[in-house]
Amino acid sequence: MTAASAPAPVTEAPPDPVPVPAALKRAARRRRSVPYLLLLAGVVWLLVFFVAPMVYQASTSVQTGSLDTGFKVTWHFATYWDALTEYWPHFVRSLVYSGIATVLCLAIGYPLAYTIAFRAGRWRNVVLVLVIAPFFTSFLIRTLAWETILADQSPLVSFLNDIHVLDATTWLGLTEGHRVMATPLAVVCGLTYNFLPFMILPLYTSLERVDGRLHEASGDLYATPFTTFRKVTFPLSMPGVVAGTLLTFIPASGDYINAELLGSTNQKMIGNVIQSQFLRVLDYPTAAALSFILMAAILAIVTLYIRRAGTEELV
Repeated sequence: MTAASAPAPVTEAPPDPVPVPAALKRAARRRRSVPYLLLLAGVVWLLVFFVAPMVYQASTSVQTGSLDTGFKVTWHFATYWDALTEYWPHFVRSLVYSGIATVLCLAIGYPLAYTIAFRAGRWRNVVLVLVIAPFFTSFLIRTLAWETILADQSPLVSFLNDIHVLDATTWLGLTEGHRVMATPLAVVCGLTYNFLPFMILPLYTSLERVDGRLHEASGDLYATPFTTFRKVTFPLSMPGVVAGTLLTFIPASGDYINAELLGSTNQKMIGNVIQSQFLRVLDYPTAAALSFILMAAILAIVTLYIRRAGTEELV
């Protein structure tokens, strides 16, 4: 028998698929829908309290009119340019003050978070309670307390005058004469104090995850403590650094309480202008435009910062 006349191989037909009961199909659909149902509450919350107000503010920013005649949507985008050209110094001042406060919070908070994570021992929980204890007091009351601390005749200011520290800060433009109140230094001190816990807690959470055996291995390889910190600890804590700086810089940029209570008219931030436009001047389009400009500026800065930091694992 030749190869051409060989019988073709017999192939068996695939078995018919086993029908899936309708009950199992419904159970599978329910399981797939569970994550979406869990997200439903959060989505509704964001739509009601974030998206809807944003849409309303966007509509307000392109309106014209007055409180007496009423406001109408006329798509007057020139409001944005007018607001920016008139109040750009307040934008710059807000970003500078919040940036300085963020750097100070990082400089103060990192050593404290490091100590809590690696050196506190059995006192760790006690120190953490002390860090979050200010949250049990009103933000306004905490800021008012700084009015007493930085008053002209307070013990702290008197001590700084005795050691001539305020003379140098006056030359730098941080204080005026021999007083601290109603100066840039007072506003920055208030911002740093009020937002310091927002820096410490993410840093502590990130540092706590660092395996202590890595420090031992670094020491076994003859690395100095500073080299261990620079090569091991700090890189591993970068998610906490990024999260802490964002949680500090973003709310500090829009804050107006510290500048209102601790500063003067020369230290007003953009938050003070927005608050005044909304509640005193009653110029709602300008206030809404300023809010959107501030949000866009912060969003741009944060985006560049995250890309520069090179980390996506935020605490």
